[in-house]
Amino acid sequence: VETVRSERVDVVCVSGDVYDRAVPPLDAVELGGSALTRLRETGARVVVISGNHDSARRLGFGAGLVDASGVYLRTRVDQCAEPVMIDGVQFFAVPYLEPEAVRGELGDARGHSGVLGEALARVRTARTTPSAVVLAHAWVAGGAVSDSERDVTVGGVGAVPTSLFDGFTYSALGHLHGAQTLGPGLRYSGSPLAYSFSEARHTKGSWLVTLDDSGLGDVAFVEAPVPRRLSTLRGELADLLADPLLAAQESDWLSVTLTDVARPEAAMERLTVRFPHVLVLTHEPAGVVRDDLSYAARLRHRSDLEIGEAFVAHVRGTAPSSGEQLLLQQALEATRAVSA
Repeated sequence: VETVRSERVDVVCVSGDVYDRAVPPLDAVELGGSALTRLRETGARVVVISGNHDSARRLGFGAGLVDASGVYLRTRVDQCAEPVMIDGVQFFAVPYLEPEAVRGELGDARGHSGVLGEALARVRTARTTPSAVVLAHAWVAGGAVSDSERDVTVGGVGAVPTSLFDGFTYSALGHLHGAQTLGPGLRYSGSPLAYSFSEARHTKGSWLVTLDDSGLGDVAFVEAPVPRRLSTLRGELADLLADPLLAAQESDWLSVTLTDVARPEAAMERLTVRFPHVLVLTHEPAGVVRDDLSYAARLRHRSDLEIGEAFVAHVRGTAPSSGEQLLLQQALEATRAVSA
């Protein structure tokens, strides 16, 4: 909001995924309303589309009423070719289009590329100004994904070609969480905060875009304030607790992987003395070869006893002793006797 005010921004584009679920918690709804109010208080107009995480019908409730306030909520297919005109520039808002849900409204188009292509064809027909901005929520080919985006593929084909956006002055894309440039006028701003540790290396922010008489002018990335960073740590517990070089990570949200041969006792309790914001703790003993086979494939052709022994080794980090193997065998035999 401070950037919008200080840079005297005319229009803020929000390209979908206003919320992270179709029915957001009340706190999130209140925060969203507060953010829109504060943005409008700067004098900027706000154009918002729904994303694949949003409920289009819920987000679009009362859209006609709030247009007069300078906040334009666009969540329906029939609104794609109805531009918002601001200072001589047309803003076309194309919400996330679920292929099966909108196919009837977009002719016989199929798949993400088909329905988005048809929607943008209608946008081109409706365009009447030299400068036109498109907001769209999609996975565009060339965009790098993280673990956080909900899959929008259909039949294994979800990415749409960049050529769909040819000819527009600027296309503000939503869906992928990392800020990235697919072309001078084709960019993702990414999410304002990280939603998984796969985004730990992302620099969060937004694009400050200038449109001038010739079309697209300067484009600059403005970093967003991040209240607490995400980091990943890996190593033996004693080393992590003693390493002075990790002082910078003490206030971060952390995902920690312990590599001790045996799983340390009270590992989380000991870690949080130094690193109070550990969110994820896993154990991967050094020297243990991991494979990518499915759980079912790893169990195939293995006896119940072998599965039990492997479970003990996985949980504790060391294989069961001969005495423990005997106890496992006796437990299995007793279970079979009860089940017989």
